[in-house]
Amino acid sequence: MKRLILLLLVMGIAASLFAQVLPTHQFASGSWGLSGSRLYQNDANARLAKVNMQIPQSGPMQYPFNIRYEGGLEDGHGGFGIHIFVDNAFNGASWGAGRSYLLWLNYDERPIAGSGIPYGLSAQVYKSISNSQMDLLGSFPLDEYTAYLVRSGILTQTIPINLMVNGNTGEVRLYDPTDPTGNFYFYFNLPQSDLPLRGNWISIRTNGLKASFGQ
Repeated sequence: MKRLILLLLVMGIAASLFAQVLPTHQFASGSWGLSGSRLYQNDANARLAKVNMQIPQSGPMQYPFNIRYEGGLEDGHGGFGIHIFVDNAFNGASWGAGRSYLLWLNYDERPIAGSGIPYGLSAQVYKSISNSQMDLLGSFPLDEYTAYLVRSGILTQTIPINLMVNGNTGEVRLYDPTDPTGNFYFYFNLPQSDLPLRGNWISIRTNGLKASFGQ
């Protein structure tokens, strides 16, 4: 169960490479703002909410952050995630984010037939080809854990995450935030044909969801 909770959290990825001051950024779509050192997306109706952060990435990268759910699942749909190794950021609403990879956590009680998105809670990995095109690389049904997550109260907690992505090898690791020895509980490999990965931006996204991010 512990491993699956961490697998769910991989989709929240890298909203925390800032402390008191954000790096160069674009509030591209949605209703974003800062309260103290915390970044909020406050519009539960925004379907393509996105903030771009200018962060050069190559080789081994580490993304420490925390995330907190703030609302928006009442209508039975919501999601959040992050594009990593983005080559060029688009300052506006968009489905994709240039050439990049999107790691995503989704909840949908009425998924579109044939979309490849399972009912309820699921995780996805996308390869972004452009601002308007993405390929779904993998989709993982997780709805059997929905009731447990609600009972545990995890949706009301601020959860620390430490993610490592090696742009040279394509390896992705999610570290266990409760284990001081540095063990990890989830990893996968990005396609070798795209390596090495390099990018100048990170794009944090929400879809029909309010969430906050910090360090």
